[in-house]
Parts: sequence; structure tokens; C-alpha cells
Amino acid sequence: MMHRIFIAINLPEDIKKQLIGYQKKIEGLFQPPVPIRWTHKDNLHITLEFLGNLSDDEVAKVCRDTEEFAKNHEPFTITLDKISYGPSNKIPPRMVWVSGPKITELNLIPHITLGRIKMWEFRQIDPEERPQINEDVNLIFEVISIEVMESALKKGGPNYTILESCPLQNL
Repeated sequence: MMHRIFIAINLPEDIKKQLIGYQKKIEGLFQPPVPIRWTHKDNLHITLEFLGNLSDDEVAKVCRDTEEFAKNHEPFTITLDKISYGPSNKIPPRMVWVSGPKITELNLIPHITLGRIKMWEFRQIDPEERPQINEDVNLIFEVISIEVMESALKKGGPNYTILESCPLQNL
């Protein structure tokens, strides 16, 4: 059996609630609403690496490797400071996301997908009429674990399951 696997940082519940508040705020700013399929609160996360379809044996190895990685890394802080369209190199954009400065511990610029743009409908909006999304935010939280997650694609959107939660160690 194959599994769609990615390694992620899950978010604290209070951060998820704040992000849902920003989704509602953005949705309320524009009439008609921007054609976006918003990410469900339980699916908000930071992807560290998408690994794709893996066998049971490969998933077991990823869990062991992630656990080993976590044992050698201390908890760290993430700051998220901007909500915008993304990726910035795509015209038209594909999503609305929240992002922050580079995480040096992981050599990664964090981003969380708040919603995916419904491309066909978005392209029907004249480029001059498309709402600008450029909001400064200040969300800070400590990362204490890294998760190996499985993504099951369902009709209503993806469903994510934590397969292994690997606590970071105070060295």
C-alpha cells in the first residue's frame, strides 16, 4: 500500500484560531468574495518536505530518520509576519498564505497555506479588479516537535493524519 507522506510542523491551537480569524477577515474584505477554497483549521501546518507516495517500509524509514533528526535539534521559535498571495513567482498566484523570515535551523522560509485559489474563477476577474492581499501579522510560537504526516485525498479536500510525532530535544 502506498502513502502520501510529508514532514511538517503542526501549529499550536491558538495560532490556528488566529489564522482562521484572518481567513474570515480576508473573505469579508472583498465583494464578491475572492474565489478561494480555505484550508480547514485542522489542516493548517508548515510543510518541511513533501515526500510523495511511499511504501510501508519507506514510511517506517522516514519515521526513524525524522526521530533521529529531532533528537539532534532543540526547540526553536517561528515568526509569521505577512499574509499575501503566493508563491510570489507565480502569475496568477495559486494560494493565499502566511509567511515569515527564514528559519536558519531548517534552512527554510516558513509558509502556511490559508487557502487555494480557484483558478478558473480567479482568471475571470479582471487583473485590475483582483483584490490585493498584503497584511502584516505578528504570530510567534515555539516548535517543540516535528511530525511525519499522511495526506489522504478525499472529495471534500485532503485529510491529514499524524503518523509519528518526534519531539525536539533540549540539548
